[in-house]
Amino acid sequence: MAIPIVCVDAFTSEPFAGNPAAVCVLPEPRDPVWMQRVAREMNLAETAFLDRTADGFNLRWFTPTVEVDLCGHATLACAHVLWETGQAAATEPIRFRTRSGILTAVRRDDGWIELDFPVTPERHVETPSELIEALGVLSPRYVGQSRFDYLVELESEEAVRQVRPDFRRLQTISARGVIVTSRSSMPGCDFVSRFFAPASGIDEDPVTGSAHSCLAHFWSSRLHKDQFIARQLSERGGFLKVQLDGDRVRLSGQAVTTVRGELLA
Repeated sequence: MAIPIVCVDAFTSEPFAGNPAAVCVLPEPRDPVWMQRVAREMNLAETAFLDRTADGFNLRWFTPTVEVDLCGHATLACAHVLWETGQAAATEPIRFRTRSGILTAVRRDDGWIELDFPVTPERHVETPSELIEALGVLSPRYVGQSRFDYLVELESEEAVRQVRPDFRRLQTISARGVIVTSRSSMPGCDFVSRFFAPASGIDEDPVTGSAHSCLAHFWSSRLHKDQFIARQLSERGGFLKVQLDGDRVRLSGQAVTTVRGELLA
């Protein structure tokens, strides 16, 4: 039986920007080995698999090489597909049961989808020399680590843009990925970031919603505010609205459908 699959560009209002994800709504749960093979075939940053439950959907995310515990852009893409196709009521939140607990697509308002995610705070750590050497940065302002990633603060937006990692060396770092961030020099934008995850099969992720669950907490203590406009400085690029709300973070972004097809295998 053919299974519909949809490709969506997330955290952007324009096609071929933001972060692409494939969304597959399954008629019933499937074997994770099969899901991993589909994700490898799609070869996108994430492929998301949904199956319906009594009160929402089970949701799992796969890069081309591994299953991950938390993903923002593919969750945004899932909400976009479910609301766009009428598989979820347009006026009601969507609950996703995931490896990181219950996540919610709260609402869709004028093209912006708001997600409710857990905060993943970082803590200061001694700077690992192998991390800094792999990133090729000389004097980071700060280095921290969350349950998923390292976070490295640099002195300027230009310094973030100029980072050229050695991905083979970065792949050996014991973490899901590495967030590099600084205050923004762009009017109307609070902070910028980039995200590298070669150990998860993605050298540089275009726009990483889950990283902002850490960045919201980090920048709240430095900018003394809890609402932000953030930009990820990948080649494709993308914008997010971010709001810290206690131990939760609200991530808002736009999304565009680019491809509809069917899985035949």
